[in-house]
Amino acid sequence: MAEKKELIKNIKFAEPVDLKAMVDYEEGRVVSRTLASKSNINITLFAFDKEEEISAHTSPGDAMVQVLDGEALINIDGSKISASAGQVVVMPANVPHSVTAITQFKMLLTVVKQPVGIQGM
Repeated sequence: MAEKKELIKNIKFAEPVDLKAMVDYEEGRVVSRTLASKSNINITLFAFDKEEEISAHTSPGDAMVQVLDGEALINIDGSKISASAGQVVVMPANVPHSVTAITQFKMLLTVVKQPVGIQGM
């Protein structure tokens, strides 16, 4: 029987996990931990030190920021949105966006892309 290849990595299976504890704050840095990276989905956990940012860029898929700790300023094509722990913000595909830490903050980022070979869905 072929060995099953895991679709999600860097996290324990079949037990509760504290996502916030999986990445630590580091002074002057943005720290990330990839949980899944496939052609149609990416899931990444981030810890931002205060005032650190991911500069403006676009994504080929819809990107959902789930704020786990702290507060962030999310700029979507010039519209500035403040989000704090327990909130989510969805950034549409192919629209410029950036994320800046107002305080130290942690987020789970899920990017869902159109599956390759499927059109019009």
